[in-house]
Amino acid sequence: MAMGQQHPSMIRIQEIQKEIHEIRRLVVSFSGTQSDKEYKRLESSLTKLLFELDAVDTDGKSDIQYGRKCAVKDVEALLKELEQIATHPSRLMVEKVFGDAQQLVTNELSSAEALITEEFADRIQEIIFQLTQVKTGGKISLRKARYRALTRICAVQDIIENCIGRQALSLPLSTNTHPSVSKINSVLCEVSKARWDVIGLLMSLNVLENCTHLSRVLTGLLMQLDAIDVTGHSEVRNYRKRVVHEINCLLGHLEMESEGESAGCYDLAQNQSIKQIEEIRQKLTRLKHQLLQLENASNLHFKPKAELQSLLTELDQVDIGKNPCIREARRRSVVDVQAVIAYVDLKETLGKRENLEEELRDEHPSQKAVWQVLSHLSEFQRQVLSFDGDRTDKNYKRLEEMLTKQLLALDAVETQGNDGAKVARKQAVKFAQNILNYLDMKTDEWEY
Repeated sequence: MAMGQQHPSMIRIQEIQKEIHEIRRLVVSFSGTQSDKEYKRLESSLTKLLFELDAVDTDGKSDIQYGRKCAVKDVEALLKELEQIATHPSRLMVEKVFGDAQQLVTNELSSAEALITEEFADRIQEIIFQLTQVKTGGKISLRKARYRALTRICAVQDIIENCIGRQALSLPLSTNTHPSVSKINSVLCEVSKARWDVIGLLMSLNVLENCTHLSRVLTGLLMQLDAIDVTGHSEVRNYRKRVVHEINCLLGHLEMESEGESAGCYDLAQNQSIKQIEEIRQKLTRLKHQLLQLENASNLHFKPKAELQSLLTELDQVDIGKNPCIREARRRSVVDVQAVIAYVDLKETLGKRENLEEELRDEHPSQKAVWQVLSHLSEFQRQVLSFDGDRTDKNYKRLEEMLTKQLLALDAVETQGNDGAKVARKQAVKFAQNILNYLDMKTDEWEY
């Protein structure tokens, strides 16, 4: 039926469906909370559509009633999805951690000196780690929110590290060195003020500043430095170069406002470095499967160990940039490889001991007891390496309990003052604890 022959109410419903389709795109890309202006705008737009649909006169026609019912259902679904995005526990966790970062920066800004300290840098690093642990479940909105928060806080971290690095260098040159030094020092004072303005802007604390204004200020400082004559004085020229570098770094961070808007940035499943890490993990899985099938320690020859070491080399070459999520993904993969290497090493050592029965006849009883525990740990480590469940799994609880028992068994070993036994027990305790930590890491449901 042609559009002109359709019932006016049906035409209106179709128009509203087009609006719903457009708003759906905005809802799917939304990554904020209920307090955001965008949330309130989307909620208002959807509510308005409900009122408009309610006002549509169906004229008792079943097809119009059905069309209106479907449209209402779509709007209600979008309202529910919008609320779920804004109130998701992980989204609220991102907001809380970012709020902690804001409070930290606020406290530093309000201090008498407003100096950037090592303690401040350490606390920022802790906050970044907390954000990398927030689970997104693969949801684009959550990944986007986490990425945006991380991008801003990592930018602050970079500014902090640059500042601390500059402070570690020699003090600003004396004005007696060259007439231009006083001009550079003057610009440096302005840069120090701008640094906190940029940090405040990145952390959404400075509502009076905007990127455009700060960019103009910093560009003006670059022009002042460029006009300073440092001809024939390399020390002053290098001093100016350091200040120029810091300004350019601040300008670079101001450009991050648009970051996180394209899927390639925040959806790390599409990131090239993550893909490299995943390829290496697949190699490790195949190699690990082969190793765990070998019961005879003599079969653990040099080749698999060389392959494992090559995986570590490949991981070391992965470009993580300044993305803490990629850094964490690589770290966890390194721990995976190291756990397999540790298993191979212990298995080989235990195999060699079986062939040294005569030489070990006079070994101290305490050392024998430690090696007996290590023999048990080797078997539990094999089970941990092959474990693929979560913390609700019965096998997880069993492995955790058995590893804890081995730690207690080591604690009960009396070294009787034997230095060798003391060293062996200490190393065995560390080995057992590493297996427990690895089991925890495998089951903590972390995802990039």
